[in-house]
Amino acid sequence: MSVVRTAKPGRGKGPSPFFPKGRQVNDQALEEVRNLLCDRPRRRDLLIEHLHLIQDHYKHLSAAHLAALAKEMKLAMAEVYEVATFYHHFDVVREDESPPPDLTIRVCDSLTCEIMGARDLLDGLQKKMGGKVRVVHAPCMGRCETAPVAEVGHNHVTGATVATVTATADGGHTHPVNPPYVDFDAYEAGGGYALLKDCLAGRRTADGLIETMSASGLRGLGGAGFPAGKKWEIVRGYAGPRLMAVNADEGEPGTFKDRVYMETDPHRFLEGMLVAAWVVEAADVYIYLRDEYPGLLGVLLEEITKVEAAGLNQATKIHLRRGAGAYICGEESAMIESIEGKRGLPRHRPPYVAEVGLFGRPTLIQNVETLHWVRDIVEKRPEWFSSKGRNGRQGLRSFSVSGRVKEPGVKLAPAGVTIRELIDEFCGGMVDGHEFKGYLPGGASGGILPASMGDIPLDFGTLEEHGCFIGSAAVIVLSNKDDAKAAALNLMRFFEDESCGQCTPCRVGTEKAVKLMAEAEWDEKLLNELSQAMTDASICGLGQAAANPLKMVLAHFADDIICK
Repeated sequence: MSVVRTAKPGRGKGPSPFFPKGRQVNDQALEEVRNLLCDRPRRRDLLIEHLHLIQDHYKHLSAAHLAALAKEMKLAMAEVYEVATFYHHFDVVREDESPPPDLTIRVCDSLTCEIMGARDLLDGLQKKMGGKVRVVHAPCMGRCETAPVAEVGHNHVTGATVATVTATADGGHTHPVNPPYVDFDAYEAGGGYALLKDCLAGRRTADGLIETMSASGLRGLGGAGFPAGKKWEIVRGYAGPRLMAVNADEGEPGTFKDRVYMETDPHRFLEGMLVAAWVVEAADVYIYLRDEYPGLLGVLLEEITKVEAAGLNQATKIHLRRGAGAYICGEESAMIESIEGKRGLPRHRPPYVAEVGLFGRPTLIQNVETLHWVRDIVEKRPEWFSSKGRNGRQGLRSFSVSGRVKEPGVKLAPAGVTIRELIDEFCGGMVDGHEFKGYLPGGASGGILPASMGDIPLDFGTLEEHGCFIGSAAVIVLSNKDDAKAAALNLMRFFEDESCGQCTPCRVGTEKAVKLMAEAEWDEKLLNELSQAMTDASICGLGQAAANPLKMVLAHFADDIICK
């Protein structure tokens, strides 16, 4: 019996035939990608930056361009694809799909915008625009004081109506508009960078600055509240080389203080950043900026160039990185993953980022506002800052206040101020016709408290016993015309959308919670069990805190819900 052998790749005589697998690289797409990248490095940590280049130029990411980028960067297609699809602001278009319209209008559906009419705005725009413009909802854009907000291309329309948004789109006004700010020359003329120059010249010591920061009581004002001086000391204690990252990705609904400080006085935080980097001897510092702040990108690029031209970054190289629409990247380890060009998945800890952070090196991470205060604390002495508290607390806090108050905005107030004091003394009282009903002391994840608990000092460590926390001091004020149940559902939908999907308690828990909370009657027992599982078993703060608004509504707003 004869055996018939068939030829197989790699077997038999002669060269093996080529059998293409997966997505093949299109020569035209490869040339287009190369032209965009030009002489930019092809390093893995620049993957997200390169995706932005393609997205900005072509208004989407085609499968052909993704395959070409993978080849150019010597990465697996799967690595490029998983990163591109993780972030909200990348529009991945598969081979069998059509690209989106050139213009996208995003309508903020955060809690403040929703109570100010965002849902009607979204519906009205979708009917008005038809298919010529893509109209989609979007998470908090960091402009809650001017709610409702819509973004036309990269131009934010505040106090938005269907008419104003339509006029902006029809007029082609799609680029960001920057408010006036203190530029490099004006900042330096006012004494700016004198502190940094003293550091570089050896007139200051690292130990002395650490002692000053510690004496002031300055804490991390992005939400964690860890003492700044202690953090500098800890990072400096690890063997180098050391790095630094600035968290400018304030995605917590209701938070906009960092945006305001960067828009008005960017060099104040830049000087604080370079001073902190000098103290910990960080060779490189990375600024991770929210992609929702497109105008600030140009401002910072321009002003950082001036800092470099003046030779003020001689000890530390500055890198500016864009986020891509992912709330989770506000968590420090997820931010580090994103800076490294990966999906923003929170890391398991320990080790902590102070020891093993960016690229495996000890890393100092600070919030924009924390760095904003460094110069003032050194120049005015630490006692100036620490003496500003109220109700037994120390320091100043920048409250992002929105909702049913007459004068929303960033309110610089003593740490420990109560919500009633904040409303009456700093916000001009409640809007006419509205009665104070409740408040969120720390944005979406900080919980919701009733007006009857309006005399609690607002600061780190004062709210935890009530199941809440101050976080980044994003205060949203609710009135008697707002439904606490609807507010909690809005916040849970946000967490569902923004869950990174890494752990089951958060990924599935938020989805199930939304379904249960959308019911006319709440299953209180089941919701409490679900909340406990999310709190106990989630990897990071998103899942651990997602149930806080739900638990607070069950505890304090019984009149707004019906339970089985």
